[in-house]
Order: sequence, then C-alpha cells, then structure tokens
Amino acid sequence: MKIKPYKKLKLYGFNNLTKTLSFNIYDICYAKELNDRKGYIDYIDEQYNAERLTKILTDVASIIGANILNIASQDYEPQGASVTMLISEEKVLDTPIEESQSESPGPLPETVLAHLDKSHITVHTYPESHPDDGISTFRVDIDVSTCGRISPLKALNYLIHSFDSDIITIDYRVRGFTRDVSGKKFFIDHKINSIQNYISSNTRNLYHMIDVNVYQENIFHTKMLLKDFDLDNYLFGISQKELKASERKKIKAKLRKEMTEIFYGRNI
Repeated sequence: MKIKPYKKLKLYGFNNLTKTLSFNIYDICYAKELNDRKGYIDYIDEQYNAERLTKILTDVASIIGANILNIASQDYEPQGASVTMLISEEKVLDTPIEESQSESPGPLPETVLAHLDKSHITVHTYPESHPDDGISTFRVDIDVSTCGRISPLKALNYLIHSFDSDIITIDYRVRGFTRDVSGKKFFIDHKINSIQNYISSNTRNLYHMIDVNVYQENIFHTKMLLKDFDLDNYLFGISQKELKASERKKIKAKLRKEMTEIFYGRNI
C-alpha cells in the first residue's frame, strides 16, 4: 500500500500527531570463565553507564534540533543504567512537509537539523549472562517519541552506530490525528513505506532484514540480524588464536544460535 504524501499541509492549530520510535539493540559475547563473564558485565556497565548514555541522548536531541528541558539518569546495582530526557522544539523553519519529512536515511556521526514540539527520549540497559554456557548478552531499549511535525526516524542511523548491534528490533508508529484548516482529519502527515528506507545502504548490507508492517494502522516493524561476524570481536578474556579449531567452531555455533533465537523470538 502506497501512502500519498501531503504537500504543504496547512493545519488548524497544533499538530497533535505522536510519532514513536522504539527499538531494542542486542550485543552478544562469549566469556568462558565465570570471572570473564563478570568482567564482561563490568565492562558493559562502564562503557554504557548513565553518563555515556546521557551523551548519546544529548547528541540525538542535537540531531533532531530539540531543546533539552530535563534529564534524569541512574546507574543501577548490580548492573544496568537508565536515562530519561524531556525535550521541546526549537524554532520551526518554513519548510514544506514533503521536504522536511522525506523518506531517506538519517545521519551517521554527523548531525541533521530537524524540529519537533514536545517529547521525550529514554534509554535503558540490561546486561545478563547464561549461567553455564559462556554466552553473555547486552540489551539496550530506546524510545524516541515526538509530538508535532517531524518523525524521530532521522535519528536511527546515529543510534544504531552508537552501540555494537548484532540484532536490532525496531517499531515505529503514528498515533492521534491532526486537522487541516477545513477540519479534515489526518492520521499521518508523511509518507513511509518501510523503516529500512531511513537506514543507510551500507548498514542495510550488513544485516538480514524482515519487515512486518500494518499500513492501515500506521504501524511499521523491522528486524535486523547481522550476517557475518569476526569471532575475535565476540570473545572476552581469550583470543581466537588460543582456541583449537573445534572450539572456535563450537563457539561460533553458540553465538549464532543465540542471535537466531533472539531474532526470531523463540528457542531453537
């Protein structure tokens, strides 16, 4: 189903549409010994503590051109961290809607100027490990919710590249409605066929990707699974050269099994 773009839509009052981007990012690791598993959790807690997460969300606010009103952050015991950021819009440029909300990838480390009204950004981390299999998993949950003209999808590339992303599950939905000057309701104010169109082609080439979209409900869902990986990037406390060929094969199979189970949402 192709959604017709709305050109130079003139609204009656405030744009009440709420656009929410929610996604989970998973990083997988193999740490054979108990001390190594603990070391991985400690490393993740240090790498993605509340201070670092606040910096990432501050960059997101800059990318979407928002003012930061309030920040609440917390590191947890024994592990994990959370940050919640309340934001508001900067001055809205006189840009036609079809230009400001075109379906195209957002930036990587660079910034792009966009605008929103009132909204929030949140992030929560969940490090964990298998009790006896050597597998450790780090999950990040992120929500970017905007109320107004601009979709938060432009921040996708930056967020994906801010974390080590083996599996990514992304949801985007538009809720509420806004009215034009004649009183006609609009339940979406920009064209979107797939979340994938907001991700750079270089990134898309690294992943197997599946879409499950409900166009008539303005619900979009994309899952991403990394195609290939270098084992050395997944070992903690040991290097690949210290392992026998049979051990390397076994560990790679364990890592791939973990990724596949998370991607499909079921045990294999």
